[in-house]
Amino acid sequence: MNTMSNIQSTTAKLLINGQFIESKTQNWQDIVNPATQEVLGRVPMATTDEVDAAIAAAQAALKTWRVTPIQVRMRIMLKLQDLIRANMKKIAAVLTAEQGKTLADAEGDIQRGLEVVEHACSIGTLQMGEYTEGVARGVDTYTLQQPLGVCAGITPFNFPAMIPLWMFPMAIACGNTFVLKPSEQDPLSTMMLVELAVEAGIPAGVLNVVHGGKEVVDRLCTHQDIKAISFVGSTAVGTHVYNLAGQHGKRVQSMMGAKNHVVVMPDANKEQTLNALVGAAFGAAGQRCMALSVAVMVGESKEWIGELVEKAKTLKVNAGHEPNTDIGPVISSRAKARVTDLINSGVEQGATLLLDGRDVVVQGYEQGNFVGATIFDQVTTDMRIYKEEIFGPVLAIIHVDTLEQAIELINANPFGNGVGLFTQSGAVARTFQNEIDIGQVGINIPIPVPVPFFSFTGSRGSKLGDLGPYGKQAVQFYTQTKTITSRWFEDSHESTGVNTTINLR
Repeated sequence: MNTMSNIQSTTAKLLINGQFIESKTQNWQDIVNPATQEVLGRVPMATTDEVDAAIAAAQAALKTWRVTPIQVRMRIMLKLQDLIRANMKKIAAVLTAEQGKTLADAEGDIQRGLEVVEHACSIGTLQMGEYTEGVARGVDTYTLQQPLGVCAGITPFNFPAMIPLWMFPMAIACGNTFVLKPSEQDPLSTMMLVELAVEAGIPAGVLNVVHGGKEVVDRLCTHQDIKAISFVGSTAVGTHVYNLAGQHGKRVQSMMGAKNHVVVMPDANKEQTLNALVGAAFGAAGQRCMALSVAVMVGESKEWIGELVEKAKTLKVNAGHEPNTDIGPVISSRAKARVTDLINSGVEQGATLLLDGRDVVVQGYEQGNFVGATIFDQVTTDMRIYKEEIFGPVLAIIHVDTLEQAIELINANPFGNGVGLFTQSGAVARTFQNEIDIGQVGINIPIPVPVPFFSFTGSRGSKLGDLGPYGKQAVQFYTQTKTITSRWFEDSHESTGVNTTINLR
């Protein structure tokens, strides 16, 4: 990376029309290491003029980019994936410093995004239309998947590499131009990826970046030149984005909050199941939209809870860059206070606290935003720890007697992001996958995020809009289908007279 040091400076830059520039705003926010409270840099709350300039650059670049040969777009994606792979460890180090997750998890964050870039390298096949010859005498019909125009992406703090890479590579590969707004809490690793995209050959104006909060989000949602917005984040903001952008005629996909369950049947492989539960509930400090937050223990599987607690006790809480760390800090002191408040509410409302992570202190990082693995038993559906998304390393356990009761309980929850089932019965698995009303289902897999050949498909209260990020649905989201019906005549063809019907035969 030729100018990596320029991005890793005291301020996060804007990218407008191919130039990394300093914002002229008077409103800045610190970028804070959640393990140490060290200020790593500052991020600007971009001005309206700067947002408009980024959109104008994207609109100007669209004219030539949308007709750029698809092979050229594919080659840029091939170069980008090569650059990301070569710089993965550098990006992961910055990601860990600003977000808090372990180095291994940071590399996983980048890797899952990289897989989407790799899939975008197949855009020549993915963006193919359809063709049928002879739909009537001498008449053919075919479709074109054409770019929409200027698109925008708004990304969350928990995956500052993966989720931006869910968005702009597919949008750009489809022939659109893009304005990206990273999370203001941890934008530095995102900007490293953006710099690589420029180095890979994305032309000036095709990819632009602005930073900021609600004002910037609202401007993207309402600007007349933005045609589509992809959002991943909280339910409150996601609903706002969906409604505001929809009111202004945008195409919107909004992936929002979750309350992910896993059902444990008594016939499941105990060791594999318990290991999966611990990893899915407490990995990334529980700050995944697909994190496991509720374990529904069916029948005799409740006898495994003691072993589950013992496994969770072995997890090491430390700064993300320290070796052998299992749980890093949550993103901010505010986030830690919210998680602690929810744990307190669980105790007050009568849940049984089997493992308490509230008072964890890490030597050498005493100011860090640490919360240890926390497990509640005897949780009921009217408790806050069940109803609210905690976004911390907290697992709630609920007991039921049958699979049918488990399905009924989960289907009654307003969220529909992901769900898992652990069993060794194919019949049970088939019943579960057919009757559960959740977008993404894992069978003996606790975090069922699909590979990029498919699409992320959360549902109900976890998703607004009918098309998900990446995969084939992303191509549909970022393109407009144009259907053409054509008929050609020989010069010597004699007229058959006026036809006032729609029958072309």
